[in-house]
Amino acid sequence: MGFDAETLKYDDRGLVPTIAQDAATGEILMMAWMNAESVRRTLESGKVTYWSRSRQSFWVKGETSGHVQKLVEMRIDCDRDCLLVLVDQAGPACHTNRRSCFYTAVRDGREVELMKPVDDHTP
Repeated sequence: MGFDAETLKYDDRGLVPTIAQDAATGEILMMAWMNAESVRRTLESGKVTYWSRSRQSFWVKGETSGHVQKLVEMRIDCDRDCLLVLVDQAGPACHTNRRSCFYTAVRDGREVELMKPVDDHTP
């Protein structure tokens, strides 16, 4: 019996939160949304495909930036209402050009930036 994306628990917009984690390092890279069709597309193509809420369209990670996420494994949480995608990440995962979207920590009541943007303009 195969996996059916319809068996996941989606919110009232038909979306499920999806966390991307670097398969090699364990680093949490980003969080985005998927619907049943983007789950199917990801599993079929091996290219992580999200649903863009702002554009109301599918978003293949790295399609324009070249910072592609290749699917290594998809995992489902115990309540079936959240996904974890283990990925092979090419370049930065964050649109701010940082390796991870989680680059700000709260320490002693203050925000601390943990990483700078990647410099793509190396000589």
